[in-house]
Amino acid sequence: MQDLSDIPLFDGMEQSLSQKFAKRCNWREFNENELVIDIEEDSNDVRFVVSGSVRVIVRIAVGKEVILGEMGPGTFFGEISAIDDSPRSANVTTLNKARICIMPASVFLDVIHTVPEISMRVLQMFAARVRHLNKQLAEHSFLQAKHRLYSELLRLSKTRAANPDHRIVSPPPTQKQLAERIGSRREVVSRELNALEREGLIEKARGGIVICNVRELQRRISEGWEGA
Repeated sequence: MQDLSDIPLFDGMEQSLSQKFAKRCNWREFNENELVIDIEEDSNDVRFVVSGSVRVIVRIAVGKEVILGEMGPGTFFGEISAIDDSPRSANVTTLNKARICIMPASVFLDVIHTVPEISMRVLQMFAARVRHLNKQLAEHSFLQAKHRLYSELLRLSKTRAANPDHRIVSPPPTQKQLAERIGSRREVVSRELNALEREGLIEKARGGIVICNVRELQRRISEGWEGA
């Protein structure tokens, strides 16, 4: 019988409750680059990524896009509309084939009222997102585009297995995607990446963007804050 045990938010929930709530959900397969939620859409269900990954994008009136981030297995989105019953505030599209659990708003609210531990996890998730958004807002308000780029590269990177002193952004985002992440233009990102490569601070490899000097990027970001 289908239950919610594969979704981290519901870890530790009694199996009887897990199965009870699962019966009121739908599981759906999405293809690569398929629209999952559209901005201003009236739906208010909560969606859990069981497998695959999605990208969250905000579009503003002038047609500009800002990537808020990517979400992989175990993450969820749509909870804001489930709570306040307002239209969707972002666009969500799959990055690859994904399986998603669609939980009606009434079920989501029933769960957090029934299981206090899950309610606390949702509150902690909101707190983490607010901290992250506050940091992004501060960067967009006070840092130059190049410093925002350095910060984003470090945020997206992970330790490189071949060399623990290096970090790698893999798979490598396009220049357009990086520009959308930092609220800038592709041309600016291209210029700054080329400059970093000439200085030997990054390398463009087949598997991603290798950050060869993490401390120098961190130093330049600190310098950017000092000059703000």
